Amino acid sequence: MPVQDYMTKDLITVDEGASILKASKLMKQNNISHLLVMRKGRLVGTISDRQLKEATPSKATTLDIHEMYYLLDQVTVKSLMAKKLYTITPEATVEKAAAIMLQQNISALPVVDENGALQGIIAKGDIFRAFVSISGINQAPMALGLLLKDEPGSIKEVTDVIKAYGGQLGSILTGYEGAPDGFRKVFIRARQVKEEPALLKELESKHKILYFIHESPD
Repeated sequence: MPVQDYMTKDLITVDEGASILKASKLMKQNNISHLLVMRKGRLVGTISDRQLKEATPSKATTLDIHEMYYLLDQVTVKSLMAKKLYTITPEATVEKAAAIMLQQNISALPVVDENGALQGIIAKGDIFRAFVSISGINQAPMALGLLLKDEPGSIKEVTDVIKAYGGQLGSILTGYEGAPDGFRKVFIRARQVKEEPALLKELESKHKILYFIHESPD
């Protein structure tokens, strides 16, 4: 899943010399949680609503409203934005974007091309949207997790059984984390399965079932 398929292309930017009061208004007006910070037309950083909230005096402050607005109008975006800028390219995968966000404890990444030109931004909400899309939950309510031998044909053996019960596959995901040597975890979603209890019984006779549930995103 390339980043360019899920990134936001309608960009809202702010100059690094702008006040955090202006930045806060921009976020509220556009219903966004991140702003791209620019210097002479070039991307130099990002600022989040969380950073703005942390810099805003609390309701317990002794400042009156005029003093507080004056203070917020004096603090610039540049003084609050993250010192190190992390970016990603449009061709990179959503998985890589998610890994960077997790490792760096950030919630959005500017998307730039090979020349450093700004192309978009991908945020945690976009990551969630991509995950929901690839998971197949919107089309396939039956969710099945198995521990299978890591050998050719092991997944096909399971999907053939599901198809024998009329099932149509919605998604198949696999991973090795938490699986013993020689095995892998396989996560399948399917729809229109007939006689689910019978299907489960047949699969349990041959494989270790991690979970078997029927759910929708509602």
